[in-house]
Parts: sequence; C-alpha cells; structure tokens
Amino acid sequence: MNYEKICDQILESNDKIRYAAVYDYGELVDKIRPGTTSHLSREETEASLSQAIYRWSTRKKTADKIGTPLYALAKYEKIYRITIPIGGAGLILITTELDTDVNKIVDKCLEIRDEHVKNL
Repeated sequence: MNYEKICDQILESNDKIRYAAVYDYGELVDKIRPGTTSHLSREETEASLSQAIYRWSTRKKTADKIGTPLYALAKYEKIYRITIPIGGAGLILITTELDTDVNKIVDKCLEIRDEHVKNL
C-alpha cells in the first residue's frame, strides 16, 4: 500500500486538514500541510500513535457486542484528531483545524482508505 499517496490524497481533500500520517508496524509516513507548524515533535507523534494502537486493540474487544470501531475522534483546544484503522495493525492519523465540518472530513478519509484497501 502506498502510504505517501494516502497522506497526499487526505491533505488534498480539504484545506482544513493540517496533518496526515499512516503508522503501521512501527513505521511512520507523514505529511504536513505546507506553511503549517506542527504542535508535536516527530517523537511525540510516534509515542502518541503507539498509544493509539493500544487503544484500538482495546476497542476491538467489544466489537462482537457493539460492532467494529470505524474511527476515533478527539477534540482538543487547538485541533481535532482523528484515527482510522488501516490494515492489520495500522492507523491513519489526521489532524484538522477546529473551524471545519469534521464529519465530512472523516467520511472522505474513510473513502480514501477504502479505495486503497480495495486495490490491494
């Protein structure tokens, strides 16, 4: 799967998206919108994604009762943070500005992910 292309397509899909990344098996491929300053260092991002992988594993434990988790959304004082599972143990991470329709962004990012998974 071409993770760089996924990140590019996500960034191109909406100008309110600040950052897109794919984290899979300890490998981080990421892109930041030109002119945007990151709130976290690369090391902090990797640590956060490592923790997010663990949280996804706990969400999966209740899937037989409430369904498979599709994405997680957190609102912080400065950004929205979206995580979407991809592949066996990977995650897509997207951060956006607060003044956006985050549900439209999630829907588009799910479409992008699904298109790439379908083409495997």
